[in-house]
Amino acid sequence: MRKQTVAGKLNGSGFRFAIVVSRFNEFITERLLRSAYDGLLRSGVTEKAIHIVRVPGSFEIPSAARTLAETKKYDAIICLGCLLRGDTAHYDVIVNEVTRGIGQSTQETGVPHAFGVLTCDTLEQAIDRAGLKMGNKGFEAALAAVEMASLRAAIGLQASGVSKALSTRHAAFSKKQIPPSGRNDKSIGRNRADYGNGTNRVTKPAKASRAKRHK
Repeated sequence: MRKQTVAGKLNGSGFRFAIVVSRFNEFITERLLRSAYDGLLRSGVTEKAIHIVRVPGSFEIPSAARTLAETKKYDAIICLGCLLRGDTAHYDVIVNEVTRGIGQSTQETGVPHAFGVLTCDTLEQAIDRAGLKMGNKGFEAALAAVEMASLRAAIGLQASGVSKALSTRHAAFSKKQIPPSGRNDKSIGRNRADYGNGTNRVTKPAKASRAKRHK
């Protein structure tokens, strides 16, 4: 059996992207932003097709991303931020809300959101993930956004092709004429003659034989 596979490509030519970046922990988020921007350019995205939106902190990222996605002007949204664990439960609350908000925006708008928000215990961990030992998560988020934008377009084209094929088959089927069955027509005519004007014909029982009548 032949298997069909649909996959996105790392070619962002013709797509538009928005980058939502947090100003909080700017020392880290600016590194993420520069790397994400570079990743988009390396993937064939033009500078005019990249819009940067700055928000106060990571908590505001989902709201801005949702607003941008609902404009339908962008093929993907890249979310960049940095959250560092503190001495209170504030960190856990913010991490959960940011993650939930970005995921919800993705599902409800249908526009891919790339998650580039660092959630680290220490500043050293964040630095490692902003261009040192662990690479740069901003660059990775940009590539994910490009691939998802391409995949979304590919799925749309495939769905459009399937719909068109089904419409063509339906139109061809509708043009076919089913020939009437002469046998069925005769049967129908015979039934009508038997029943007359809606009154069933009653067949009289045969006369009993003379031997039985005189018995």
